[in-house]
Amino acid sequence: MTAIGFSRGDLYYLLPELIVCTGALLLLLADVALSQQRQARAAWVAILSLGAAATLLAVMSASETTIARGTFAVDGFAIFFKLLFVMSAAVTVLLSHRYLTIEGGRPGEYYFLVLCATAGMMIMASGIDLIVLFIGLETMAVCFYILAGFLKPNRRSNEAAVKYFLLGAFSLALLLYGMSLLYGLTGSTALRAIATALASGSSGRLLAVAVMLLVAGLGFKIAAAPFHMWAPDVYEGAPTPITAFLSVGSKAAAFAMLLRIFFEGLPAFHLDGLGSVFGQPLGWASFFYVLSVLSMTIGNLAALTQTNVKRMLAYSSIAQAGYMLIGIVAGTPRGVSAALLYLVVYAFMQLGAFGVIVLMRREGVAGDELRDLAGLSSRQPAIGIAMLLFMLSLGGIPPTAGFMGKVWLFASAIEAGYFGLAVIAVLNSALSLYYYVRVVVYVWVRREEPGTPPIVLSRAMIVALAFAAAGTLALGVYPRILFELAQASAASLGRAEPMLGWLR
Repeated sequence: MTAIGFSRGDLYYLLPELIVCTGALLLLLADVALSQQRQARAAWVAILSLGAAATLLAVMSASETTIARGTFAVDGFAIFFKLLFVMSAAVTVLLSHRYLTIEGGRPGEYYFLVLCATAGMMIMASGIDLIVLFIGLETMAVCFYILAGFLKPNRRSNEAAVKYFLLGAFSLALLLYGMSLLYGLTGSTALRAIATALASGSSGRLLAVAVMLLVAGLGFKIAAAPFHMWAPDVYEGAPTPITAFLSVGSKAAAFAMLLRIFFEGLPAFHLDGLGSVFGQPLGWASFFYVLSVLSMTIGNLAALTQTNVKRMLAYSSIAQAGYMLIGIVAGTPRGVSAALLYLVVYAFMQLGAFGVIVLMRREGVAGDELRDLAGLSSRQPAIGIAMLLFMLSLGGIPPTAGFMGKVWLFASAIEAGYFGLAVIAVLNSALSLYYYVRVVVYVWVRREEPGTPPIVLSRAMIVALAFAAAGTLALGVYPRILFELAQASAASLGRAEPMLGWLR
């Protein structure tokens, strides 16, 4: 096993994580020391910490090195994901300011948990050792378990936390068992050492069992069918800003971990090496192929009948995970870059959609039912246009970012020879338009019910929604910058050794 330690030079590359953790500790102190009225300023501490971390990450964008005795990578891949996590956390903080006032939550401990979850995600993006990946995963997961049940008087929130914790513990057991089998087969927890050991010798059926356990454990974290059963209830019961952060940040972190394990630790087994089925060679791409098809189909079919917008977006998130898995199945540099690109696109449109639901939360109105959106365009035309943009992007309609992201993903499947998968994805994308357009109908066609409380816009909410809408539109009209960034980040995955050379 690789020894884990830090030198003085390593601290520079750990500064973004250290700044986020320092901000979290300051927030915890503020929660104890400040009065309830002054705690509203805690959001500024969180925003400043995230802004400082993002600035340092931008400075380190050209770095390609490993630290902590080869267990922690600082490369374009890690920095790409860390910037995505920081952006998602910042938007979540902006969405939460007014929401906490209405719900009566304590801002200090709430933002503390958000920053700690962000730190865990950042560790997951850089981890190239199974132990480091596990530490990051548990740091993130424990924070989300608490945040899901943050609204203590709310029974739905309590139920969401219990279900998330119990199913999360079960999935973690599967993941850890798979990791332990990899360690038993190779004698190392370092991903690149695992890849070298497995490529140079026979592994037998035990490796196939390890891969299946890893796929199952990570399938839960990305909310892919058939490991999706927790998502609808947790998304509905958790505080809405946390639901947005969970659906974007947690999913992106799980994909970062998935890419690290399979593309750096198991690249030689992409298409074969795990046995055979009906005479056909079996690789880990086959497992993700099944998960992709199931996620797209089950997610979209289940979303068709939902009247609660949060549950609808939960099933939509399951389907979106299926689309992202297409790039993993393709296994080519273009497929990986397409998955990275779509994660960014998904973050903008998903955060924006949930931001509108947060806005609909007022005294006496939960704001998460379709009927609550009725007449939104007449009351707040700009918000109505933004919601239209987010729904069209989720459905993959041009000229939004969602359209360009899906084109890139579907093209990567065709390029890799997965024509059937591309056809299934296109059909599912067309099916999803029904429930996305239904939201648009409520926003633009239905009339509001008499006596509906007015919608109050805060400056933080305006900034968050404007940012999400601008990203959704700009990346659809001019996606070239994101394309190039995603390609460069995908190319840095395992650059220290030519891991992508194993892939077709």
